[in-house]
Amino acid sequence: MHVVILAEFASASGGAEKVALESARGLAEAGVSVTYLQAIPGEADPLLDHGNIRRVVLGLPDIWSLGGAKAAAAGIWHAEAARRLAAALVALPERPHCIHLHQWTRALSPAVFPVLSGAGVPLVVTLHDYALACPNGVYYRFDRAEPCGLAPLSASCITAPCDARSRAHKLVRVARTVALRQAVRGRPLHAVHVCDASRRRMGDLLGGYAVTHHRIDNPVRIAEGPAATPERGDAIAYVGRLTREKGADLVADSARAAGLPALFIGAGPLEAELRARDGVEVIGWQSPAAVWDILRHRARALAAPSRWYETGPLTVYEALAAGIPVVASDRSGAAEKVRHGRTGFVVAPEVGPLAAAFTALRDDACARDFGARAYAEARAVPMTLAAHADALRTLYGGLATSAPAAMQHHAGSLIGHRS
Repeated sequence: MHVVILAEFASASGGAEKVALESARGLAEAGVSVTYLQAIPGEADPLLDHGNIRRVVLGLPDIWSLGGAKAAAAGIWHAEAARRLAAALVALPERPHCIHLHQWTRALSPAVFPVLSGAGVPLVVTLHDYALACPNGVYYRFDRAEPCGLAPLSASCITAPCDARSRAHKLVRVARTVALRQAVRGRPLHAVHVCDASRRRMGDLLGGYAVTHHRIDNPVRIAEGPAATPERGDAIAYVGRLTREKGADLVADSARAAGLPALFIGAGPLEAELRARDGVEVIGWQSPAAVWDILRHRARALAAPSRWYETGPLTVYEALAAGIPVVASDRSGAAEKVRHGRTGFVVAPEVGPLAAAFTALRDDACARDFGARAYAEARAVPMTLAAHADALRTLYGGLATSAPAAMQHHAGSLIGHRS
């Protein structure tokens, strides 16, 4: 089996990239031949150092580096991205069984979808967010700090000042979504959801697309070392980008209300504000090994109080597997993995409920018991890298068997879709 994995980066600066890299590695270790197409130049993660992985760099710019009108135009329709992708697919030494897309908004744009659909093989897209339907990508009202309930591209959606940056950015993203709908409409697409809530929600939002929905958990790489001892932890920990939509400010407020310090591993727009607060420690980004060493020694619980409908934050699953209780937002896909009152708490992303959960975990016996159950249950039915790769291989194999005619790899069809 030969699979093409297409992502915009080859280093794990976020959850989508990390899943793309882990998937490539897991498939390679399972004997699958993987071509990793990297849109934007940059160093590659060591996960790609495997004999079954061939990396191809398209050499495209990050559109945010272009500035102004050039960035807007490339974000809506990047013709050069389509040309380079088409050429890379034509140059493959062997026909792929399928193409698996993880990212497209930072360099590739909707222009690549006709190329991918015209490649003559099944196209699979993992939905790490809501960018296939929602202009701002996260189905969230940044102007109101609450999830969105509007129909994408409705009049109310188009006029809503919901973008995190500006109204001008919103208009560009509306244009991008219009271009995307035109590029995808009527073309077969296989969407992989990483949580049940995403599948339910996106099933309604993607009604106009020819989508087949699939459900596969993200892989959980269990950190090496002994189980954590959360009863000895001194702080409520948060790992990730420091933003309001992810609830970083809620962690600081709620931990203080519960009489516990808050420990932040990461960086982002709220960093200066958080550093200025009493009882808050911000230590910036750390290597994966350092993160888990810190969490094992410091975390009484991990907090993931997202205000947006976050799909599948990997840190939550990894924390449970390490034996650390989790307090998760009831809006997040992570809530599906937390057993309320047994391995952590699932609560509304508000100070009162979060503070109550943190207060309960001040009890040593509660923290110890929750952590022990989380550790045992995560290992009872683990979504390891090998299990994730097996699920992907089953999906790819089924797609190839059910649509043998689509497996023809025609260079002409790729070139014909160049813009």
